[in-house]
Amino acid sequence: MLSKSKRFKSTTLLMAVVLMMSLVLAACGGNNGNEGSSSSPSGSPSASPSASPSATDSASPSASPSASPSESSGVDVSKLEPYEIKVLWEGPAQKDFPAVEAAINEYLKPKINATVKLSTLDWGQYNDKMPLLIAGRSPMDVVFTAQWNGHANNVAKGGFLALNDPKGPAGNLLEQYGQDIIKTLDPAFLEGAKINGFNYGVPTNKELAAQGGVLYRTDIAEELGLTEQLKNVKTVADLEPILKTVKEKKGSAIIPLFLKDGETFNTHYMIQHDYLGDTTIDGLVRKDGEDSKVISRFEDPAYMDQLKLTRKFFEEGLINKDAATTTLGTQDAMKKGNVFMITSSMKPGKDAEFANAVALPGKIGQINLGPRTVSTGETAGSMLGISSTSKDPARAMMFINLLHSDKYLNNLINFGIEGKHYVKVSDNVIKPGPNSADYNPGVAWELGNQFLNYTFETEAPDKWDQFKIFNEGAHKSPALGFTFDVEPVKSQAAILINVGKQYAAALETGSIDPAKAQEWYDKEKKNGLDKVLAEKQKQLDAFLASKK
Repeated sequence: MLSKSKRFKSTTLLMAVVLMMSLVLAACGGNNGNEGSSSSPSGSPSASPSASPSATDSASPSASPSASPSESSGVDVSKLEPYEIKVLWEGPAQKDFPAVEAAINEYLKPKINATVKLSTLDWGQYNDKMPLLIAGRSPMDVVFTAQWNGHANNVAKGGFLALNDPKGPAGNLLEQYGQDIIKTLDPAFLEGAKINGFNYGVPTNKELAAQGGVLYRTDIAEELGLTEQLKNVKTVADLEPILKTVKEKKGSAIIPLFLKDGETFNTHYMIQHDYLGDTTIDGLVRKDGEDSKVISRFEDPAYMDQLKLTRKFFEEGLINKDAATTTLGTQDAMKKGNVFMITSSMKPGKDAEFANAVALPGKIGQINLGPRTVSTGETAGSMLGISSTSKDPARAMMFINLLHSDKYLNNLINFGIEGKHYVKVSDNVIKPGPNSADYNPGVAWELGNQFLNYTFETEAPDKWDQFKIFNEGAHKSPALGFTFDVEPVKSQAAILINVGKQYAAALETGSIDPAKAQEWYDKEKKNGLDKVLAEKQKQLDAFLASKK
């Protein structure tokens, strides 16, 4: 712990706000006026393992909207009542949602007699609005969730159903309706994402290791003669002269470095912090080390040093002035065309994948910074949960199962309609279509099984093989497999989360003096930090002891 001289620095909601948020989501996602959950789909006699969907045939590239009901699953569709599945993910809204919904619904009805209503919460809004939706009991079914946007805390608030609890309100949904998920997903994902023995979200099938870095505009770099210099970047400090050159030569026309709350050099994937399942609650171990002692972020010198360096960048005018308050996501910021560089979690081909998402094919480069690591945060870094307000959790799980096994459906929701939003170059390779700007979510890592995704012609043809290599040899966090159960200290954790909202964005974007970290730390100490750290340590020690 820092010495005093060295340390830097639920609740009744406004009903009008909750009502407004509920109405907004209901308008986007439909509302049948009924809450509660069921262990079997509407109209289904009883949930049983034999009722799990099996999309073996539809998982092939030749799958099409004409697939017959008999191809889709073992579910007796004739006994299922019609149901609308409300799907909510994090990302920008899409102009062609209605057209894509119609295409999905045509394909989905014969399989599970369901339709979908797609809606999104933008990057800068998700963390604040999701707790309101949960508190307001807004009707939702399939919801994106992750350890970095408050998953464990939202579970403690009753926002998500346990998906594999035989005694829970929905029963063992994974076993009953998620057999394709169990067959195709690396067991490490499900095991690592558990909270108190159960899964409250189905992890995306994607890369397992994590690495931080930056994405930048290669065309601007070439124009300014920075290409070779960028190749030699090894640390965040090495970026300073490059960003200064962009500022000097481009002036106000280009923002050298765009940062925002949650996308900074102190983000968990950059600073190597394992927050044990929820980055919004202080208390971590370093995932690039071997020490299992739980510490506060303020006790890590690397965190404090990075606050100072980021502040230096900000004072030099290298970071957008509204970094602490902007709700614009990094993807949308780059898409606007006036940003040179952003921070990002890395993986093989991230540059090409991101370039297609922001309509800048061939103009994005990536620089990997720091080691490749694996923590529970990665296993729970992108999931689809089932809301506790879902009126048909079984149908929601059938849909998630199809996203993990049905190639046609997976690519339809991720890339839109063939011939309109994308054009096939070959069976599994695509390029943007004439209306790609109207449907290009850029969130394939959120929705199902990435190994079913088509690849763009600008991406490496062996992209998925590279993913497997990327996972090999990554350093394992000393807490790998452990997820903190916040229930014993949920009141203290709720206060710490609110305290963090007062400081994190401003400090980590460099917008205020790093000395303010001491004030933040002191407020955490006064409001139960030591109790939270002790509870995290107690649970982690018990977990590690059980593995011996």
